[in-house]
Amino acid sequence: MEERLHTINTVDLMDVNAVSKQQAITALESGKVMHLPCYGFLLTQKEQLLLCESMLNPKYKNISYDYQQQYLAGYATRAPIPILQAFMHRFAEFSKQLIDHVLPDYNQALQWGRTSYRPAEINGRKTSKRKDDTRIHVDSFSATPVNGLRILRVFSNINPQGEPRVWHVGEPFQKVLLTFAPTIPPYNPIRAKLLKWTKITKTLRSAYDHYMLQLHDRMKLDDHYQEQLNKHQIDFHPNSTWVVFTDHVSHAAIRGQYLLEQTFYLPVSAMQNPDLSPLKQWEKEKACVLA
Repeated sequence: MEERLHTINTVDLMDVNAVSKQQAITALESGKVMHLPCYGFLLTQKEQLLLCESMLNPKYKNISYDYQQQYLAGYATRAPIPILQAFMHRFAEFSKQLIDHVLPDYNQALQWGRTSYRPAEINGRKTSKRKDDTRIHVDSFSATPVNGLRILRVFSNINPQGEPRVWHVGEPFQKVLLTFAPTIPPYNPIRAKLLKWTKITKTLRSAYDHYMLQLHDRMKLDDHYQEQLNKHQIDFHPNSTWVVFTDHVSHAAIRGQYLLEQTFYLPVSAMQNPDLSPLKQWEKEKACVLA
């Protein structure tokens, strides 16, 4: 296999058909981005019509698709819905086939999450700091608790103008914990029940979700941390794909337009090395079971 380790943050895999399964799973679980620079999602002639920012409802930051329910949301009224739905359904299957091939040990345990299409330029988008994905963060979902499940994401750059999707990758998760964990207040189960009762969360927010969301928010809201943090830039060029545990790797999307993303969830018990998961690291930090 032709392989190059460019940085401590990325592993470039040039030939997806020659990927070492052991190397891929070890890299991902240890907090690296698995980059496939020569493995892209190719659009059909009809799908070229979707390469337009006006496909997106301006109230949303992405078009989302539920593969299992075949439900589409976030699109503009002018969008050709049958083409758009088939396009996102096809990317969901492309992503699953990639994970099945490269990470076969995860196959039986993997759970479907949402598919998203992001046709808008991320740089310059006006939003709050908490929602600003150009600021370094780890992923956590405020309305959708994961109860310790890993967040595994597949990204593909389909930009037709040759523009890269530019990321900044921050420090290892353990260092992030050392910085922010002491400032995070304890989990309050009564507040968690209130959030569910008022439908702010879809299900009960677990202690793990509380700590991860607090971590996400505090990272984004800390201007000094954002400015002083040593960041590594990665340019993901068109017709490339990358895979990463975004609950583990601190990252920010700095610029880029026309991106596809597929989310999967993975139980910690299905990992080769569960101790590397954010859940186990939080449990070590708090000396208790969180999920």
